Amino acid sequence: MKLNIQNSFTEELPADANLENFTRQVHHACFSWVTPTKTKAPKLIHVNTKVAEDLGFEQDDILSPNFLNIVTGNTIYPNTSPYAMCYGGHQFGNWAGQLGDGRAINLFQVQTTKLHTLQLKGAGKTPYSRTADGLAVLRSSVREYLCAEAMHHLGIPTTRSLSLSLSGDQVLRDVLYNGNPEYEQGAIVGRVAESFIRFGNFQLFASKNDKTTLAALINYTIRTHFPNLKENDTDSYAQLFQEIVNASVTMVVHWQRVGFVHGVMNTDNMSILGLTIDYGPYGWLDNYDPDWTPNTTDKQNRRYRYGQQPNIGLWNLYQLANTFYTLTEDAKPLEKALNSYKTQFEAENLKMMCAKIGVFTPNKQDYILIQSLETNLKLTETDMTLFFRLLAKATTIEDCIVAFYTPQHLKGEILAEWQAWFLQYQTRLEQETLSKKDRIAKMNLVNPKYVLRNYMSQLAIEAAEKNDYSLIDELFTLIQNPYDEQPKYEKWFAKRPDWAKHKIGCSMLSCSS
Repeated sequence: MKLNIQNSFTEELPADANLENFTRQVHHACFSWVTPTKTKAPKLIHVNTKVAEDLGFEQDDILSPNFLNIVTGNTIYPNTSPYAMCYGGHQFGNWAGQLGDGRAINLFQVQTTKLHTLQLKGAGKTPYSRTADGLAVLRSSVREYLCAEAMHHLGIPTTRSLSLSLSGDQVLRDVLYNGNPEYEQGAIVGRVAESFIRFGNFQLFASKNDKTTLAALINYTIRTHFPNLKENDTDSYAQLFQEIVNASVTMVVHWQRVGFVHGVMNTDNMSILGLTIDYGPYGWLDNYDPDWTPNTTDKQNRRYRYGQQPNIGLWNLYQLANTFYTLTEDAKPLEKALNSYKTQFEAENLKMMCAKIGVFTPNKQDYILIQSLETNLKLTETDMTLFFRLLAKATTIEDCIVAFYTPQHLKGEILAEWQAWFLQYQTRLEQETLSKKDRIAKMNLVNPKYVLRNYMSQLAIEAAEKNDYSLIDELFTLIQNPYDEQPKYEKWFAKRPDWAKHKIGCSMLSCSS
């Protein structure tokens, strides 16, 4: 086992001088040294061999006890020192102060064709754990492990999954936050990203007016991830902010394309590289409902609902702009970047929606056609994934009938609205130059046939809790090719079953893990 270790984050940035692992406020430091909590009886449930190989692990390494011990925190890789990052953030619109890696521990960085950071989620307490134990349970770990890979293969920027393991320990959790905690199986996810730096990493130092540490972190970010920019240069700082704006637009447009709802778009969950990060109470839209949120904590105000995600992305960037202003003291380029968010998003979102309906030579009138479609999708419960996949070959609304949860409602005024829309749609398609065959093929590249619906993950979790991991294997295989037909897995091309509509874990979820 020989990895190309390159620990630039810990070598080039200031560390917490206190080496003790207890909850505290940390000052003038980007991270704290932390040793993962040793587990009693670790067991490897699943390994993403492709990601492992990308990091430099060979097949014999993956099968070795040493690999198991590394990805469960029982062994520290030679010449490395694990650490937890220090950051703050706005949570549900309110400044929360210091947060940090409360249940994540970074093991090391690896240099291959690009830089990777390997991190364990659920490996024990850190100085940022506050009143929590730093551990994770099987249900949330299965969801994170599968979801990150589902997102990657959907073509969405994301952190990656390396491994899923049982810790062998029992973890006390109150899944509904109703005062009835129960013990659950502890688990650890090995996850990988080019960087885990978040908006909140920058925000915390700005909130303390710690310009020295803030500048050090921004310069490190430029040096490591944006080498086209200059260090110690306010113009480059503004350009860096523009890069973050651009990446955020791309990420959110992709979320909207596949009906993904993050559920916890706090600024500490926003990646400076535009990666989808921290899979907690996420979900995919089953029926098309822009007001849906998967997060029970967000049930009342629905701040992070599907239809609000683009606006929250911009709100979060405003908070980050305030942070950059701490160093640049020039608002104009930051305002310009923020203004570009709306322009970029509107253009990219229109282009994306046009592609979803098979329009590849957009014109100004297409916006009206798309608005009408979105209005119709809300007339009665309509499965978003099924509808857009079926639309590729549809000529009438009847061709999409299986996408409706209550097809008997497709009558009267609702039916008339859909028939009118399809007449307009077919007329619009006649203006396209692509052959029908080519149009269908292109539509199928943006409209997935399979997404990782919450009920699917819940079935895998319930089986895993009985020591049956076969469904994790099946879903992991399925999500590798979400745009392909995969006749073997046709059963997953289906609406959410009725039993899952209000079942815990299948509809809304809490942040409990």
